Amino acid sequence: PIPRPRRNIFCVGKNYHEHAYEFARSGFDSSASAGAVPKDPIVFSKVPETVIATQESIVIDSKVSAAIDYEAELAVIIGKPGRGISREAAFDHVWGYTIVNDVTARDLQGKYSQWLIGKSQDTFCPMGPWAATKDELDIENAGIRCFVNGDLRQNSRIGQLIFDIPTIIATLSQGLTLHAGDIIATGTPAGVGIGFDPPRYLRAGDIVRIEIDGIGVLENGCRERA
Repeated sequence: PIPRPRRNIFCVGKNYHEHAYEFARSGFDSSASAGAVPKDPIVFSKVPETVIATQESIVIDSKVSAAIDYEAELAVIIGKPGRGISREAAFDHVWGYTIVNDVTARDLQGKYSQWLIGKSQDTFCPMGPWAATKDELDIENAGIRCFVNGDLRQNSRIGQLIFDIPTIIATLSQGLTLHAGDIIATGTPAGVGIGFDPPRYLRAGDIVRIEIDGIGVLENGCRERA
């Protein structure tokens, strides 16, 4: 729905309980004890140039990363600008929702203290293919699922978020003005590749399919960089 966003792509990390647990168990985050969940939202960003559409390819560059992961996420689209937004007023600033795959190079994410490089490789933000206005669906009860080559990897509900949409918007807008067109990816459920033993990272030829009830299906194949 937004071929090249002109605004920010904000993201929230470790925002489902089971994903926070699997992330801690994986040993990736040495600062997190087993079962630890964040006390406050973990916020980072992806550059807008990472966005691709459904049916476009996630490009795997094996010279850069050997640990490319998928993350099915609900994305909030801001429709009304605001700063210092309260939780109670948060949905007044929401236009609607879409689907994002927060593709991540885990080795790069771990190498650098900031997550931007590992999250912002070319093609690392499949988005769409549809946007639903906020009045079109019961977002708390919407299911979110991710399949890799037909294998169900992630299966949860948006209502399982640790920090709900109003809390995320209130947190982001403290001292930072949100503008129409800003996108907020709200976090991914358990079942990402790094959570398996051994990890199940993406390879050339894989097909990633993400479904969110009431929004649609985002599907992308993976190919090696030529």
